[in-house]
Amino acid sequence: MPREKGRKLIASNRRARHDYTIVDTYEAGIALMGTEVKSLRAGRASLVDSFAQEKDGEIFLYNLHIPEYAMGTWTNHEPRRTRKLLLRRDEIRRLIGKTRESGLTLVPLSLYFSNGWAKVELGLARGKKSYDKRQTLAKRDAEREISRAMGRQRKGME
Repeated sequence: MPREKGRKLIASNRRARHDYTIVDTYEAGIALMGTEVKSLRAGRASLVDSFAQEKDGEIFLYNLHIPEYAMGTWTNHEPRRTRKLLLRRDEIRRLIGKTRESGLTLVPLSLYFSNGWAKVELGLARGKKSYDKRQTLAKRDAEREISRAMGRQRKGME
């Protein structure tokens, strides 16, 4: 069977972009078991409440929920187990340094297959205050209203 090409989205964490200001993004592979891959290919995963953290010089992903594979037997996986992220050593050092010094955190933004390999997009993020969230919502509403007005003007309605 030929290897799949392109990028197939499995799950995205839209709440992360609302709760955090994303400073930088990284792509990482994930060390998975066979039944986890089969469950992901069925499109079943949840990034809610998941986060990445350093442990013993490596980066691990916590609370990623991949439900058990329906056709799995005793070899099935634990749904919320800790999973190792596959990054280059220099990327790991850079991420550890940034999270320790400046109060940033690692948040998974999306989970997808890239050319057949399971990948996670990590965001180096800083938490937003409630007034930042209100500003973001107000800015989005203003931009939406401007685009509507421009559309009406182009159509000659005003």
